[in-house]
Amino acid sequence: MGEFAATVQARIRDGLADRHPHLAWETELDVDGTPVDVAGRVDDRLVAVELEWRRADPVANTAKLFRHLESGAVGAAHVTVVQVFSGYYDLAGGVSSKRLDAEFVGRVAADALETLSYCPLDLHVDPPKRGGDRPPDWERAVDDAVAAISERVGT
Repeated sequence: MGEFAATVQARIRDGLADRHPHLAWETELDVDGTPVDVAGRVDDRLVAVELEWRRADPVANTAKLFRHLESGAVGAAHVTVVQVFSGYYDLAGGVSSKRLDAEFVGRVAADALETLSYCPLDLHVDPPKRGGDRPPDWERAVDDAVAAISERVGT
């Protein structure tokens, strides 16, 4: 993950920690070998935020996480997965098929597993290629995403 993506990841973690201090928030939580970008835990509950920045296959990490949930390796009675897609996945007239595939897998997993909630969200940031300038208003866009994630987290 590049420096800018790591900065966005930390801002999401910090914003969620401010809004939901009852959860212990961290970045890069290891769930049976699968890193979760931002995670909040309390008792038997896990909130997992997957930041899809420029990933070629955005379904990979969440599918592994769903598999670990089914096997019991996650160690939580309820898991909320919020998959946040950057503007990289936006296309003229819609979104990429890679995003559609990821959302489909998330919906199917949530339907199949009683302990799972899944929600895809937008991050209105077009990530620059390595070495490019950060887009203007990226902080506001991340804060808007944090607000949307926070609504899914609840109490």
